[in-house]
Amino acid sequence: MTGGRDRYRFLHRTVFQCPAIDNHCHPLLLGAHCDAFPFEGLISEAHGDALEDSVNTIACLRASKELASLFGLQKGTNWDEIKAHRRKLDYSDLCQLSFQGTNINCLLLDDGLGGVETMAGNYQWHDQFTENKSKRIVRIETVAETIIESIFSRAKPNLGQEPGPLEPKEFEIRLGQILEEEAQHPDVAGFKSVVCYRTGLDVSSIHGGADFENAFILMYESYLPGTPVRLQDKALNDFVVRLALTTAGRYKKPVQFHTGLGDNDLNINLATPSLLQPLIKAYPETTFVLLHAAYPFTREAGYLTSVYHNVYLDWGEIFPMVSRRGQEAALKQVLELCPTNKILWSSDGHWWPESFYLGINQARSALFNVLQQLIEDDDLSEVQAAKVAQNTLFHNANRLYNLNLAFPTEMEIK
Repeated sequence: MTGGRDRYRFLHRTVFQCPAIDNHCHPLLLGAHCDAFPFEGLISEAHGDALEDSVNTIACLRASKELASLFGLQKGTNWDEIKAHRRKLDYSDLCQLSFQGTNINCLLLDDGLGGVETMAGNYQWHDQFTENKSKRIVRIETVAETIIESIFSRAKPNLGQEPGPLEPKEFEIRLGQILEEEAQHPDVAGFKSVVCYRTGLDVSSIHGGADFENAFILMYESYLPGTPVRLQDKALNDFVVRLALTTAGRYKKPVQFHTGLGDNDLNINLATPSLLQPLIKAYPETTFVLLHAAYPFTREAGYLTSVYHNVYLDWGEIFPMVSRRGQEAALKQVLELCPTNKILWSSDGHWWPESFYLGINQARSALFNVLQQLIEDDDLSEVQAAKVAQNTLFHNANRLYNLNLAFPTEMEIK
């Protein structure tokens, strides 16, 4: 990259100094819980025994080098040595070190991840790491599950007790009310759905009233007081998504969808964003954000952004979970069809502060390498490439989420 840096100094300065809006991430663990999850989750979506294999990926080997540099360790420091070193650091210092110099300007935090309430900082706690205040992305399935649990626990408070009356309509009314309240909250930037994990992205655009009511009642009949509720019936999940899309469209809040890359709780055959096409057509007033570059379905996602005005594409999570050349290949596929005013960056940072450090630095590296290639192919001028970089890292998210954040005047490109 050294040669490219010397040849395209303006582009290099733009890519590596432009403030970045992280349009999709999750809260950090608090110091008391900083070892609650295996650190290998930083570089892999695997769980259980499969997570042990993650340390042998190219992504992990690269991350080891970059974290060694962050911590001032010798070149060649291995993964276990990095883990040992970080455990010795004061956690507050580790957080500050990981964000220092990243120029991440604002965080849009999905705080519906399991474990957030008890082990992680709230969205406002994260303001200490960025120039601008953090915003929330409301996970709709978490909202729905909380409502259902409150309804079920009231109607069936104890095992062996005769269940009380149950009215599915109450759930619909309460969910609609809370989604409207969230949509109007000044700190809420948008909504997020993980229906991809639950029943897949082939969400029906047609409301099946009887199916919804039957699913709700069956869920209630199997409910055990005191146990967490999990939405995993297609009729219920589809209903929640449709109601959220309607509310989001009314209040002009984007809806993010997990697509592609995920853990083994996900059916990869139901994770392609192409399955969302009927829903995208049915809700033209609602903006869809396809997360994680839809990897490995990146071209499908790019196609959807090119033919539907209400579809945007995020290219997060592949940093640092995919190799360098894999990241660049995915970004090239994004740029094959996707309008450059509809591309968004995110870290998908979660739990560990280093996920934000690796997320932004690897993204900037891939962005520079791909854009300089486009210049050399005579597809873009250097100024045009720099504009693409600024749009991707800052302007597109600033506009889409109505953040109204200031951009450095000295970096503006006329």
